[in-house]
Amino acid sequence: MSSLRKLLRTLAVVGLSAALVAPATAARAEPSPADLNRQIERSSTELERVVESYNKLREDIKTNKAAVDRLQARIGPLERQTEQGRADVAQIAATAYKTGALQTADALLRPGGSAAMLDRLGTIEHLTRQRQARISGFTESQRQLVDEKTRLNKVLQRQDAQARALAGTKSRIERDLDRLYDLRRTAYGRATEAPAAKPAADHQAPAVSGQAGVAVRYAYTAIGKPYVWGGSGPNGYDCSGLTSAAWRAAGKSLPHNARMQWGAVAHVGRGELRPGDLVFYRGLGHVALYVGDGQVIDAPSAGRNVLKRGMNMMPIQGYGRVR
Repeated sequence: MSSLRKLLRTLAVVGLSAALVAPATAARAEPSPADLNRQIERSSTELERVVESYNKLREDIKTNKAAVDRLQARIGPLERQTEQGRADVAQIAATAYKTGALQTADALLRPGGSAAMLDRLGTIEHLTRQRQARISGFTESQRQLVDEKTRLNKVLQRQDAQARALAGTKSRIERDLDRLYDLRRTAYGRATEAPAAKPAADHQAPAVSGQAGVAVRYAYTAIGKPYVWGGSGPNGYDCSGLTSAAWRAAGKSLPHNARMQWGAVAHVGRGELRPGDLVFYRGLGHVALYVGDGQVIDAPSAGRNVLKRGMNMMPIQGYGRVR
């Protein structure tokens, strides 16, 4: 019995110890500040990828809508020309009918007789064939244009559906970010970086001439402004929104998408870099503006502000010069 009592006492002590340890273990399972930062960075990276896909789709839709408008502008005149051609042929047919029905006898009685009449009818038939050929040309061109417009409208419908899907994905990621930002607020007192009160001394734009200088100076004025998905200023930017806005200020048009910007620039080597060039990252999922001395200005990710930093902050895909 003594041994049994000892065993029961031992089990009770072990159980009590486990109960006391459990809350401490649960407390230690709470995410650390470093864990929170890693989670936020992962979600921000995923969000940026989706935002850049969304930006590309928006650029594609804009391009196709412009193409549809151009086609519609061409279809209108062709339709009017075709209708006029049909009216001309109707008039020719009426003239031919009258010539054949009312003037045949007179033509036969005149000098030249039937030969003169056939001559006139032959001329009318020739004119009719010419007009009909023009109508066929107009109609074929119109058909091709209408077919192209129909195809583009289908593309637009598909892209609109993809844009809605991307927006849904973006909403899901933003909900995840909201949850993580709540945890970060608990740990650090705020969910996002505080806006810069005043540019620091090292944030003064260098003297760069020409259009590249305009783009660089614009980028410097954006330092401290928040990352805003789909933003192209002046109050917030995403990565490709900042580079496109900087070069827009310099009179150059760049699409609002990193991958499309890569396709629009002249590719240069690292040793050829000069201020105003673009630096591309993450398999063309991120882009920054080079400002000299190994530094870039970029809109990093959700929750952060535009900043100047070393260009080697992540693997580099390549370099481009705006043409």
